[in-house]
Amino acid sequence: MIRSELVQKIADENPHLYQRDVERIVNTIFEEIIEAMSSGDRVELRGFGAFSVKKRDARTGRNPRTGESVQVEEKHVPFFKTGKLLRDRLNGK
Repeated sequence: MIRSELVQKIADENPHLYQRDVERIVNTIFEEIIEAMSSGDRVELRGFGAFSVKKRDARTGRNPRTGESVQVEEKHVPFFKTGKLLRDRLNGK
């Protein structure tokens, strides 16, 4: 599902809301999650999961095409851990 499909589904299920308002709500939620994660905070949506940021240390990698050693810089990557309710529904419980 892409963002526009999410907006359309929410708008269809809530006919009292204008689509532009639903789009603004969805965009605000995503922006707040991004803002919290960029400041190092953890975002937890009960029953769905938790978004956090993990730090990957600098390391020596290998260029797969040439086999040459390459220095890979330290970086921060997003991490998602599923909630129990989501895991249970995915596994048919």
